[in-house]
Amino acid sequence: MLKYRCLVLDHDDTVVNSTAVIHYPAFLDALRQLRPDRTVTLEEYFLLNYDPGFLPWCERELGFTAEEFDREFEIWQGWVRTHVPKVYPGVGRIIRRQKEEGGLVCVVSHSMRDGILRDYRENGLPEPDIVFGWEQPRERRKPHPWPLEEIMRTFRLQPQELLMVDDLRPGREMAETAGVDFAAAMWSHEIPVIRASMRADCRLYFEQPETLESFLFGGMA
Repeated sequence: MLKYRCLVLDHDDTVVNSTAVIHYPAFLDALRQLRPDRTVTLEEYFLLNYDPGFLPWCERELGFTAEEFDREFEIWQGWVRTHVPKVYPGVGRIIRRQKEEGGLVCVVSHSMRDGILRDYRENGLPEPDIVFGWEQPRERRKPHPWPLEEIMRTFRLQPQELLMVDDLRPGREMAETAGVDFAAAMWSHEIPVIRASMRADCRLYFEQPETLESFLFGGMA
């Protein structure tokens, strides 16, 4: 019997290794064009995505205009179209086992839906049952609870039947607001500040996909 009928997965750095190979270099490309006097390291980029979040940081620290956000988006999507990130092998097993045992796999991410579906196809993963990405209006994106509420409405689920798996704070905040269990996925980096904060705030904390798999299915396949 499945521990959770529905796994709700973040995408970037939870399912695929995308920040280091796509989102970070894309952002450096955008900075070179829009703010050539500014740069960030990969660790700083992870940290700003953790707190205060990418969009607030660009608004407050860089003062991006609406036109500059549009240009940043174009640069980012150009990188997404030409680069395919790799799935973490243990996460691929979790997705397949969840689906094989009759469960649901949904995605709530700050990447675009089309790119997420492309990544699942290119990595040989079963297609998610539903995907909510960056194409949603701002008030429907993480950390707002709307995606989880919509998943529960669509599939007639109760909060205790879902597990949200994410590597960053917005996913945790969304899950807490919706009354859904949350699991910290901490296998994409070793940044002490983020790890310490997530460990302190999260009852379920996993440093490797294999330990999450064991928690979900009671042992390895």
